[in-house]
Amino acid sequence: MARPFALLTSLLTTAAALTAVSAPTIATAAISCDTATTGGSTFYDGPSASKKYDARFSNSHSIPNLSTHTPQGAGTWYNWDGSGRNLLLVASYRGGADSQIYGIDPSTGSTVGVVAIAESHVGGITTSKGWAFVSGAGSSIRKYRLTELRDALKAAGTPYLTQVGTARDVAGSSFLNSYGDSLFSGTFNETGRGTMYEYKIADDGTLTTVAGAWEIPTKTQGIMITANHFVYSTSYGRGNRSNLYVVKRGQKDLDAAALSCFRAPSMTEGITEYNGTAYLVYESGSHLYSGDSATLNVIPRMHKAAVSSLTSLVP
Repeated sequence: MARPFALLTSLLTTAAALTAVSAPTIATAAISCDTATTGGSTFYDGPSASKKYDARFSNSHSIPNLSTHTPQGAGTWYNWDGSGRNLLLVASYRGGADSQIYGIDPSTGSTVGVVAIAESHVGGITTSKGWAFVSGAGSSIRKYRLTELRDALKAAGTPYLTQVGTARDVAGSSFLNSYGDSLFSGTFNETGRGTMYEYKIADDGTLTTVAGAWEIPTKTQGIMITANHFVYSTSYGRGNRSNLYVVKRGQKDLDAAALSCFRAPSMTEGITEYNGTAYLVYESGSHLYSGDSATLNVIPRMHKAAVSSLTSLVP
């Protein structure tokens, strides 16, 4: 009886070995980021992030209230007051206090108004179809009427603006931005890739989920959206350089997508497009980090770059 059992064992072992040899190997390639630096002086504090960054970006507008609040989300509001003028919007937080929205004139850099809203980390802000959408507490998105936000920005002081209805719970709202009638919102993941969903925006500000998650880079903090590209701002830690990913839209699997990645200064946050220019926000200029010697790059201003200089990396 022992010999047939041994023979059967041998045959099974041989079959398993043949299966192992013939089975396809599935691997996920690591995404490579360009780390080449200039080695020389930069237009910002601290060491160079990368040649690609330094060649494309430059200093832009100052962000207000860095002594009390920490900037996170960045958005754009065209024709904000009905007279053809436009605004860059920056959302900032302070632990245990109201968050704030700043309206910054992109042509002059002046702050046209400051509005207080309910406390949250405000990782993203965007406008579409008569609404402002802001990252709320937990994984939620709040909405505000643009007419009410406009009046509050024009008022003296720092008026408080109340959200409309209850916040919309979503899969993740660590960051958000919009393109046309679509809002994109996703999760920050420190140790692996995150996910992002698209939501269709109705006239009343209702968000309807579009099926299928997008895979996004590790440590995503902000997103800029164009007709053909996603540009992700990723960072974590005051002593670490950030990364910017330019990804061709169309593939939800990040490994299957055409992309380019390069280093940016430490602590990037929201990024938005205005009139062909990308505006990138940093939290490193905040009172929480600016006086810390461990902060690699202390940046109290937005940085700007031609959108075409980014998207041309992945034609």
